[in-house]
Amino acid sequence: MIEDKLRTPGAVRDAERWTAHNYHPLPVVISSAEGAWLTDVDGRRYLDCLAGYSALNFGHRHPELIRAAHEQLDRLTLTSRAFIHDQFADFCRELAQLCGKDLVLPMNTGAEAVETGIKVARKWGYQVKGVAPGQANIVVAEGNFHGRTTTIVSFSTDEDARADFGPYTPGFTVVPYGDLDALTAAIDENTVAVLLEPIQGEQGVVVPPEGYLPGVRRVCTERNVLFIADEIQSGLGRTGATFACEHEGVVPDMYLLGKALGGGIVPVSAVAADAAVLGVLKPGQHGSTFGGNPLACAVATEVVRLLATGEFQRRSAELGARLHAGLQALVGKGLLAVRGRGLWAGLDIDPALMSGREACERLMERGVLAKDTHGSTIRLAPPLVITEEEIDHAVAQLAAVLAG
Repeated sequence: MIEDKLRTPGAVRDAERWTAHNYHPLPVVISSAEGAWLTDVDGRRYLDCLAGYSALNFGHRHPELIRAAHEQLDRLTLTSRAFIHDQFADFCRELAQLCGKDLVLPMNTGAEAVETGIKVARKWGYQVKGVAPGQANIVVAEGNFHGRTTTIVSFSTDEDARADFGPYTPGFTVVPYGDLDALTAAIDENTVAVLLEPIQGEQGVVVPPEGYLPGVRRVCTERNVLFIADEIQSGLGRTGATFACEHEGVVPDMYLLGKALGGGIVPVSAVAADAAVLGVLKPGQHGSTFGGNPLACAVATEVVRLLATGEFQRRSAELGARLHAGLQALVGKGLLAVRGRGLWAGLDIDPALMSGREACERLMERGVLAKDTHGSTIRLAPPLVITEEEIDHAVAQLAAVLAG
């Protein structure tokens, strides 16, 4: 049988046999990649329309990022923050300038950046705002996804992420996403921050109502509360701007960054804020062995320099318009709705046709890789190096899947 000569089935079985089942991956086994394309162990090529949940904004193995990684691998990979290395200042300075902030605190994963933001906001609340000890609270939104640590899942409304991981961490108030009145009413004298995704990724690329983010900014300023924007998925070019907040002219007090910051090579995250906020931390109060390591800084500095040209933001805006036009043409032809900005889209498939998982499996058979979420929704987030022809190809394959 032909299947007996293929490596994929055995590799899938081995993965399922030896791995904890905290993911439900598609049955494809990738062995190499370049740009927007992936190749499996049997030599079949796939168009990547997920880009590592935006970790691969610049495509697979971008030459400038690979060059920076190779050069740094030959010199120095880790010192820990016990010492200063020669890549550290450049990275922190250039990222701070990209964000328009005074200071940067490097970490590794997105969840670590969120945990750092929570700690900083609480400390700011006690030391600067004057909140009574142990009383700080943070307002968050329903449908949020900020990571999967025990603290973060404590304020998740996704039962798959939250159930059976208690007891839960207190200090969070959950309000409906996009409801400015509810958010305003939830703020009290002990509120130290509002933590939001400018666009909710895991929820299905949900864009808030126009005027919501400016309203949050205004209320936070009036009530002396920090506005923390989790731009881990939405930031660094994904939506057609450096940060999704820019679409409504909003500047948060703190950016939480990750995913694309590591160029798809190493895990890199960071918190960026002004000295009045990040300056509350003193030596010994927060840290990370690998945070801000030389290899991470070398790659992430090149990422920041790619973004500083504006090329990738323009590509996302222009190609995103093409992607959304193609997807909108499928509404009523198997799609119920399309949401998103730039090269980021959430698609609601008619559940009478198929589930999101089934749609992704059928797309995989046609050489396009995407990810489902919440039943009949799938997400598209191709690398920003994708071409017009490749976008048209992806939309055509989706149209064929929907047509059955």
